Amino acid sequence: MRVVRPGELNAGELEIWRDIRAKSGAPANPFMEPEFTLAVAHVRHSARVAVVHEDGEPAAFFPFEKGALGRGRAIGFGVSDCQGIVARPELAMEARELLRACSLSAWEFDNLEAGQRLFVPDAAAAYPSFVVDVGAGYEAYESGLRVRSPKFFRTTTAKERRLGRQAGDLRFVFDERDPRALRQLMEWKSAQYRRTGRRDRFAQEWISTLVRCLAHTDAPGCAGVLSVLYAADRPVAAHFGLRSRTVLSCWFPSYDPEFAKYSPGLVLHLRIAEAAAWAGIGMLDLGRGAAEYKDALKTGEIPVHEGAAVRPGAGAALHRLGREPSRRAHAFVRARPGLAALAQRTLKQAGRLRRGH
Repeated sequence: MRVVRPGELNAGELEIWRDIRAKSGAPANPFMEPEFTLAVAHVRHSARVAVVHEDGEPAAFFPFEKGALGRGRAIGFGVSDCQGIVARPELAMEARELLRACSLSAWEFDNLEAGQRLFVPDAAAAYPSFVVDVGAGYEAYESGLRVRSPKFFRTTTAKERRLGRQAGDLRFVFDERDPRALRQLMEWKSAQYRRTGRRDRFAQEWISTLVRCLAHTDAPGCAGVLSVLYAADRPVAAHFGLRSRTVLSCWFPSYDPEFAKYSPGLVLHLRIAEAAAWAGIGMLDLGRGAAEYKDALKTGEIPVHEGAAVRPGAGAALHRLGREPSRRAHAFVRARPGLAALAQRTLKQAGRLRRGH
């Protein structure tokens, strides 16, 4: 086995990575493709890939970020929505053996893919990632939505018509290439984070640079897709995500708060689902994290896992001391809807106080 910077992988190794992933039987999530790891490597000098060989051939690729004292994290930790090792099913290796070979005392994950046999036993909790199945076409999805969430569908489509009448003709672009639209989305999202009392991800240079980099990525397994809803040629809602041939991973949605009463974000999601189905995409992955709109839009759920694989030693002990208390506290709150609602209200109040309202 060898551990390298992602940019040191040769073309043949990248093709083997893609081939192993394609034959895995798992959903073709773009976060698991080499292009995502390569993009992270441009903004995170700690990015590494372990290449595991069997019989002289690469049998697995393990992307990670390495920190102090050998404490590792999933590649793009904090923004990556699907994590794990890309390995042939017959790979004979245990998690501790892999960590030792990578000189890691621990490897932390927060969106570990289901079916990752090396690491699922080390998960501390599992959470649903909400998905929208449009594999049978948008008409079939819409028919099911009318039955599952009739009030949501009626209200959203009525608001869409009202938005068109009062703000101007609506126009939707599934794959927008205007860089001004991406800048606008990032500004809206930053304001939304602050408004709701959350940490502004785009205030972190590596995340904003990563998104701009991925916006220019156009590989079959991992391509940036910026979708925009316009009213009279003015953007009112936008979303940036990553797509493969069959999966669209929904990542950063936001909207102009001036048009909030029309729920342009919900209108946008329906337009995205329709366009994705026409583009041959079979599944939209809305990600983990409870939200009313996800409950309305979803057709199902797939589990993702949070936790850490560790091997005995001082580094593992430091990891447990540093991370486990906060993880358990967050899990305790999430498992109790009343506490979770209180925490949400507290965050929003903190956001208002920061803005001086």
